[in-house]
Amino acid sequence: MEAGLLLQFCNWSTLVVCMVIKFPQIFALLSAKSSRGVSLKSLLLELTGFLVFLRYQSYYNYPLLTYLEYPILIAQDIVLLLCVFHYDGSMKQAIPYIAIFLGGWYFLTLQKWIIDLAMNLCTFISAASKFAQLQYLWETRDSGAVSALTWSMSAYTCATRVITTLMTTRDLMVLIRFLIMLALNIWVTTTILRYRRITTKHE
Repeated sequence: MEAGLLLQFCNWSTLVVCMVIKFPQIFALLSAKSSRGVSLKSLLLELTGFLVFLRYQSYYNYPLLTYLEYPILIAQDIVLLLCVFHYDGSMKQAIPYIAIFLGGWYFLTLQKWIIDLAMNLCTFISAASKFAQLQYLWETRDSGAVSALTWSMSAYTCATRVITTLMTTRDLMVLIRFLIMLALNIWVTTTILRYRRITTKHE
């Protein structure tokens, strides 16, 4: 009974958090009217990882509640990407990326080995997105309009997904992915806060 309640709490709390997870970052960009500090490369890699993970989970008919947040995350990432393109003055550059993502979505399930290979690479892709943001922060030494709240919420959802994976599918690839993402999300969050304190002191 207690295990069932824990599973339900993790599933639903993850879903609720993910419904608003990118809002702080989107509002930060709109408020600053700038994408300063936000890595475009990181966003593109993150979206790629989300799409592959969603396709993998749905392909193998895993329980809907274990990945229901991903369509919500993808929608918010698209809005965030459009904001970055807008403030960078390069909205037209979004069109090729949209075409690539749509084509990739259908290509992934043409053969079983393709989706399995993509899932194996998914952890590296998602990790690369975190490192891209870290690299951007290290280079600029300025967290700019990056939202620490969004990254900390990402860490929370990874932690809850570690629990739900252990209690349901026990898919090792999925579990390893969430553990790595948890560690990297915490790292990005602490880096943002560190550079924010430095910037505040200089001001």
